[in-house]
Amino acid sequence: MEPIHALSSGLPPSGVAVVRISGDGAFEIVRKLVASQGLPAPRAAGLRRLAHPVSGQLLDKALVITFPGPHSFTGEDVVELHCHGSVAVVAGVQQALADLGSRPAEPGEFTRRAFESGRLDLTQAEALSDLIAAETESQRDQALAQAGGRLRMLAETWRSELVSIAAELEAGLDFSDEADVADGLAASTRARDTLADLGTRIASALATAPVGERVRNGLTIAITGPPNVGKSSLINRLARRDVAIVTPVAGTTRDVIEVHLDLAGRPATLLDTAGLRDTDDPVEAEGIARARARAASADLVLDLGPGGNVVNRIDESGEAAGEQGGRLFLSALTGDGLDALETWLSAWAARQIPSGEPPVVTNARQRALVGYALSAVREAAEEPDPVLAAEGVRAASVALGRLTGQIDPEEILGAIFSRFCIGK
Repeated sequence: MEPIHALSSGLPPSGVAVVRISGDGAFEIVRKLVASQGLPAPRAAGLRRLAHPVSGQLLDKALVITFPGPHSFTGEDVVELHCHGSVAVVAGVQQALADLGSRPAEPGEFTRRAFESGRLDLTQAEALSDLIAAETESQRDQALAQAGGRLRMLAETWRSELVSIAAELEAGLDFSDEADVADGLAASTRARDTLADLGTRIASALATAPVGERVRNGLTIAITGPPNVGKSSLINRLARRDVAIVTPVAGTTRDVIEVHLDLAGRPATLLDTAGLRDTDDPVEAEGIARARARAASADLVLDLGPGGNVVNRIDESGEAAGEQGGRLFLSALTGDGLDALETWLSAWAARQIPSGEPPVVTNARQRALVGYALSAVREAAEEPDPVLAAEGVRAASVALGRLTGQIDPEEILGAIFSRFCIGK
């Protein structure tokens, strides 16, 4: 395929910038950049001067690493240029690559080429995206397990069993003579028993989806209550920085403010919402409506209102900090009781996302396809007509093929890979 290039590290300025080139002619393009110095041995870093082949202008001194295909990330010839991470250096190197016939990569194009060359399946590609976005220990562990092919191996095992079951059902259909009816019935019975067992195993994997999606997307915690009860002050304390404006003026918070937290390795999004009250201000009213909607869908609500589960401003009331009678007492102003709240939140998050084996199913697409396969397998297991049972087996096999990307429309693949960052 045509050569592509992209900055695969963070945006400059940085200490080091990694520019990646992949595709037919990638080695030849870089040979022109290094001229008579030549390329280093495969997978060995070599320091080379990079110069524009037309103007001769020195661009940088960089480490050059080559990865001959098919044993590379994309399955193609790949070169990495480890340059100094200035804006000028990166721009100059990328312009030289473009002048030599490489084009800028589209979002996710490197990973898509790896998928198309069979270096990884669709679940592993999704896991790479999740790993790049991981902010907590649990997200990292889950993404690494998925990138290692955990779901892919299960799906391939299930599909292989479905092929054997389909063959047995087809064989049963061949026993149409009266003398062989017993053999046909026996084959159909064995197939139904095997399908029932397979359904149990698929259901066990599917049951991990709620936790898997919580890990991937994070838990949601909404802070609610009337105006001026310290919601914004509390979110600033928990975030350990000023993310929300704090004033004595009621209605200051109009829109929902989001802050990402790491609760003992579990991801959570903290929501600061507009103060709940009756108002004639249409902008504030819209903020309140959004606050109610987000609170209704949150996994946990910290209510600072009268009778709520969190009591703020104990610096004024003189009440003791900590948990009492199922309520948490604290002062967002002084920080008293904040440790108790964070300990309580971490314990709550641990109950929502238990430690142990990472979930098998980790996103909505996977959940939908595994769920469809499970329904088809269960219906086939209960279907007395072997022709209809075989059709259910085929439908389950197709769903599992779409799960790993062996069978999927082009627009679905395009939508998935377009969510990747450029350079991956």
